[in-house]
Amino acid sequence: MRIPSRLPIVVLTVAAIAAAAVLSVGMASGGSQSAPQQPRRLLIGFQDDPAFRWEPDRSAMLDRAAAANARIVRTFVDWSRTAPTRPVHGADPFDPAYRLDDVDELVRGTQLRGITVLITIWGTPGWANRNAGPNRLPTHLADLRQFAAAIAARYSGRYPGYPLVRHWSVWNEPNLQQFLAPQFDDSGAIVSPGLYAKLYRAAFAGIKASNPSALVAIGETSPLGRDHVYLGPSQQTTSPGTFARLLSLQRPRLSFDAWAHHPYPTSLGLPPTQKVRWPNVSLAALPRFQAALDSWFGRKDTAIWITEYAYQTRRPQVFGVTAAQQAAYSVQALRLAAAEPHVQMFIWFVLRDSVQTPWRSGLFDLAGKAKPALARFTAAAAALDASNFVLKAAPGRRAVKLPVDVLRLVGRNGAGTAVGITWRAYLGTHLVAVNQARLALPLSGRLLLPVAFERAQGATYRVAVTVNDIHGQTVDRTLQIVTG
Repeated sequence: MRIPSRLPIVVLTVAAIAAAAVLSVGMASGGSQSAPQQPRRLLIGFQDDPAFRWEPDRSAMLDRAAAANARIVRTFVDWSRTAPTRPVHGADPFDPAYRLDDVDELVRGTQLRGITVLITIWGTPGWANRNAGPNRLPTHLADLRQFAAAIAARYSGRYPGYPLVRHWSVWNEPNLQQFLAPQFDDSGAIVSPGLYAKLYRAAFAGIKASNPSALVAIGETSPLGRDHVYLGPSQQTTSPGTFARLLSLQRPRLSFDAWAHHPYPTSLGLPPTQKVRWPNVSLAALPRFQAALDSWFGRKDTAIWITEYAYQTRRPQVFGVTAAQQAAYSVQALRLAAAEPHVQMFIWFVLRDSVQTPWRSGLFDLAGKAKPALARFTAAAAALDASNFVLKAAPGRRAVKLPVDVLRLVGRNGAGTAVGITWRAYLGTHLVAVNQARLALPLSGRLLLPVAFERAQGATYRVAVTVNDIHGQTVDRTLQIVTG
């Protein structure tokens, strides 16, 4: 099959998932989850670089993502394609060697729709490693550090017209050979975690140097791996549990804000509740994986970002699930993710099917027609929307600060612009307080609104917030204050 030159990462990621279905793992013990008593809030969205960056109707596709209650879009910044020639000044965010027009457009377009962006950096250019391949380390890690610093500076919010990007991750599925090689040395010992630690340290240092407030995820691991050299036709792989454990042994310890993982089922037709043999990690095994991460890295409450998950729909000669199953599994997966208190993010791969890849997990088909999963996913995403924040507070009248998502207004007005705010607090249907405020839009897109009213013990208050700018644009949010 000819791989389109513009789409290597998308096709390879899907190929990795399809290959994973061939790898046999037992249905042995793993973690289990139950539905949450009260819905938690997740940052929910999509990854779909063709639809959001390259297709002629990409603006309309972003509108569709927003209508599906997306609050985040994951995108690859492929170093090998962004910098096909060596930049004169690698840390300069506007060095002429960098080709980022499509990323610029995406970051601007998402902000205007109230959607944030997660950038995953991967892919070593030929000039940086003597043409060894994008899945090999650069000869000089300083080159990667400078590139990461340049990209993070470009999207630091310091330059007009280049919005802030706060969410980042480093490499893609480094426990698979197609994204990081080698996985094993000549003696059969696992070496990929040590190699990844070098990549991660370099990129993390560059990102944080340019944007100290950036949130950087480590891992981006595939759900499966063998942990031994495989003599068959498939690629070499390391299980996510083994990869993470060995990564935790690197010294000094690695700093990170979350672990990013792709908890696909081991076969394309199995439900989200599937249990796998540890140290493979499916969706149902996330509680055990999270506890292990805490133990291995000496941390507490390590956050989990689900940065890829999906089910492809069946078609002739290609295995998948029915359209009805995709709809049911999408909602079940979201609810399982929300049941795990350490999961903060859930990204579905992809929004629309494309002729440029055989993968068909979109919520829209090739003709642009909605599949049954679209309505189900949209409703579930609305119920779990992180924009509708839940804040725990003590009873009494002391003011609390409610985080209000106003990213769309920042995109239209710019940070620092004053906006008017009206808020109303309800206990059930009873209005208990109403007030107004005038605040400046923050660069982050998350406004902290002081709210004070008498709060009873053991109560849940609904706070309806309307934010408006001088152009008549408004943002409405519904938040909750829960007293202990």
